[in-house]
Amino acid sequence: MESSADRPVWKTLLAFSMIYFVWGTTFFAIRVGVHEIPPFLMAAIRFLVAGGFLYGWMIAKGERSPTARQWMGVCCVSFFIFVMDYGLLFWAEQRVPSGIAAVMLALIPLFMALSEFTFLRTQKLTARLALALLTGICGVAVLMSRSLYLSGAPVDKAGAIALIVASASWSFGSVLTRKMEMPASKGMSSGAQMLVGGVFQSIVAGAAGEFRGFHSLAISREAWFAVLYLIVFGSIIGFTAYVWLIHHESPTKVATYAYVNPVVAVLVGYFLGGESLGMRTVLGALFVLTSVVVITSTKPAQPVAVLSVGDPAKASEM
Repeated sequence: MESSADRPVWKTLLAFSMIYFVWGTTFFAIRVGVHEIPPFLMAAIRFLVAGGFLYGWMIAKGERSPTARQWMGVCCVSFFIFVMDYGLLFWAEQRVPSGIAAVMLALIPLFMALSEFTFLRTQKLTARLALALLTGICGVAVLMSRSLYLSGAPVDKAGAIALIVASASWSFGSVLTRKMEMPASKGMSSGAQMLVGGVFQSIVAGAAGEFRGFHSLAISREAWFAVLYLIVFGSIIGFTAYVWLIHHESPTKVATYAYVNPVVAVLVGYFLGGESLGMRTVLGALFVLTSVVVITSTKPAQPVAVLSVGDPAKASEM
């Protein structure tokens, strides 16, 4: 590992720009794509290609393929991370603006904190954390409430519920990552999870009838570019930057992407997608991001493993 003195500053800045800004723009890319491509099918294409590339790359570098027991762990985690989290995110963005979707998925640290109270026992429910959790809940209430006289329409209820379930699913998948046997290599683990997640998404797309009537030639260049952007920049390059940073910077500093991504997503959605930026969005985002900052800056009761799956908007959006 190169020392901080030997490492060029531009490398660090470039890597942080990838996880800050590129991951922040992936929400808008998803929204562009799902306007023309069925959501689960689009997710399947993204993760089959990105996961296949990363898995093949790891094999070419000499990494061992997961064992049968590790594949079982990969399959369990992939169901919650890629089917329940990413699948619901892609589906919800048909109904919810990309900026709001990013803000809602910023709730992942909130659900992670709840998981640490109840399952991992690595965190205690202090007054500070209780207030942070309540603040996050208030943010969601502001975004969904129809009784508040704020500018901007309330979030679609079905879409909002899907995003809340998605955030909780990522949290549960993260708990499983720490409980089940997974590949030791971060690259192999993520490649295998994305690949399996793509297979699962294909099955869901088939069950939902998304292959019927789908004609690739009828899809616009913009939609295919969005898919390509998600594969190359969101998943492959973004993940590479994330892993590099995890090995060269403190996890606390790297984790700051969790509250930068939603801000980037809201601004990109507003300027490029014409999405509303009323007082409801601003106030709701402020509550949620305040909650995230407090939760992520609170030290755990004991050291826990760093999650390295997906991209995650969530703990990483890729």
